[in-house]
Amino acid sequence: MRLLLYKTPASFSTFTAALQNRRLQLILAGVTFAFLWASAAAATKLGLKSVQPFVLFVPRFFLAAALMLFISHVLLKKRLPRGKEWKQVAVYGLFNISLYLGIYVLGMTQVSAGLGALATATNPVFISLMSTFWLRKPLQPVTIVSLLICMAGIGVAAWPLLMESYATPLGLGLVLLSMVTYSIGAIYFSASKWSDLHIFTINGWQTLFGGIFLLPIMIGWYDPARNHFDLTWLLATLWLVAPVSIVAVLLWLFLLKDNPVKASFWLFLCPVFGFAISAMLMHEPLSLYTLAGVGLVIAGLYLVQRARKQ
Repeated sequence: MRLLLYKTPASFSTFTAALQNRRLQLILAGVTFAFLWASAAAATKLGLKSVQPFVLFVPRFFLAAALMLFISHVLLKKRLPRGKEWKQVAVYGLFNISLYLGIYVLGMTQVSAGLGALATATNPVFISLMSTFWLRKPLQPVTIVSLLICMAGIGVAAWPLLMESYATPLGLGLVLLSMVTYSIGAIYFSASKWSDLHIFTINGWQTLFGGIFLLPIMIGWYDPARNHFDLTWLLATLWLVAPVSIVAVLLWLFLLKDNPVKASFWLFLCPVFGFAISAMLMHEPLSLYTLAGVGLVIAGLYLVQRARKQ
């Protein structure tokens, strides 16, 4: 009994320290994820100054796919997809890469980096809405309210940018359409049976298929006069491949594994980081409209995440 009494405080201290370290890890992972995820819009805008949209994204897909498949099949010795799994990764790649990022990069040619990051943060709301149709779930009033609030936020933030030619209605519409295709891909992924197929294998092959589907479009629209493979293009591509496509995704999976509901709340930081990065790198204007728009989007996200938690 005396031995237990002496050891209990030390054991409790060790447990408390481990818990605090775990919380610190989650906080650091969440903040880093939000920053990297939001930085993709600014990196895209910088890259588009040097090359055409698909020239910026398609090579990125092949490079990211090669890295993920090397990790999956060579380092981790994970199996290849089998049977209908090939069809599933191809369909997932079509929606999650070809359509989502293909439409997104076209929209980003006419939309500011800040608005691009703000629109990306609304994905959970679109997923909730699309799941009611795809999975035939009851349509909750909070989903409609959240969507309306988020759309109002994007509209408020976009208003001065539209007036100052930092965005166009077509570009904004394309970016929002890309969110719909991403939501369809996310729901398809969750509704499919993947057995024991490793996440690196799924992501690697779906990225590769997505790049293959877009390759003919890139070749058909290629204009040598509009592509300058300079340092800006190289840095933008490398940033989109490593920190965004690989590191941010791994951090997101780490957060999801710990607590899916809490992980989603880190998306609230994406609009804040997005506009901050855009202002510093792209010199895009910030105003009270920006603050109000970000606030409305965060409010809409909060409503839909709270509904999920309940």
